[in-house]
Amino acid sequence: MKPAPFAYHRPATLEEAFDLLGRYGPDGRVLAGGQSLVPALNMRLATPAALIDINRLPALDRIQLTPEGLVIGALARQEAVARSPLVAQHAPLIALAMPHVGHLAIRTRGTFGGSLAQADPAAELPACVVALAATLRLARRDGVREMPAARFFRGIYTTALEPGEILTEVVVPPVQPGWLSSFAELARRHGDYALVGLAAHCCVSNRAVVEVRLVFTGVGLTPVRATRAEAALVGRHPDANVLAEAGRALDADLDPPSDVHASAPLRRHLARVLLTRVLTRLLET
Repeated sequence: MKPAPFAYHRPATLEEAFDLLGRYGPDGRVLAGGQSLVPALNMRLATPAALIDINRLPALDRIQLTPEGLVIGALARQEAVARSPLVAQHAPLIALAMPHVGHLAIRTRGTFGGSLAQADPAAELPACVVALAATLRLARRDGVREMPAARFFRGIYTTALEPGEILTEVVVPPVQPGWLSSFAELARRHGDYALVGLAAHCCVSNRAVVEVRLVFTGVGLTPVRATRAEAALVGRHPDANVLAEAGRALDADLDPPSDVHASAPLRRHLARVLLTRVLTRLLET
C-alpha cells in the first residue's frame, strides 16, 4: 500500500518545528527515525495532513556526560547509543538492552527518543528509562518542562507529550556505587517484540538488596514497575526462597494481556522466570 497524501516539511530549527506544529495541530506528525510511523503511513493506519521531519534539528543527537548525568539526545540513533562508550559506562542498563531492539537496520535509522515517544508497552527503552529514574525534557515554544520517566508513559502509544511539544533529550542520573543493572527478555525470535522483558536496576551491599527497581515490558499498557516484588526483596539476600516469594508477589503486580502471541498465564510464568534469571545474574556480577 501507499500512504495517503500529506505535506512534507523539514524544519532547520526548533522554532520552525514549533511553527509547523502550531499550524497543523493534531493533523501534523513528527518524523524522526520513522521505524514505526512509516509502516503506519503505508498501511494507512496513520493519515496525517503533514509530516514534520525533525532530523535536521541541530544538537539533538548528542550523547554527552554532564554534571547532572548522562544526556542522550532524542535524535541519537539507536545504533550510536548501542556503540557509545559513555552509555556503556554510565548507563549500562541501556547498553545491555540495545541489542534486543529490533535488528541492525532498524537501530541504524531508529532514534532513542522516537522509541520513547512511540510508547509501545513491549519496547525495551521505555522500561530502561523508568528503571533508571531518568528525566525527559519536553520542549515547546515557551520553554522546556522536565518529567520523570515514570510519569511519561500513559498507555499504549500514549504519552504525556502535549500539543506543540517535542521530546528533545533524556537525562540519566549518575549511577551511584553499589548499583548494578541487568536486562533480559523472552521472544519467539531475536528482533521480535518480547513476550516479556525485564529491566532491573539494583543496589546491593554484602549480597543483600538495599534498593531495587524492576520494570517489565509486554505485561501491561505501559512499562510496569513490580513494586510488590521489589518489597519482597529489599533487605534480604535473594536466595531461592526469597526469589520464590518475590515471584509470587508478581501476581499482584502484573495484569498481562492475552493475545495471539501468548496467554496471560504464560506471560506471568515468563515474568517469574526472568525475575529469577536477572537477579541471579546480578548477584553473580
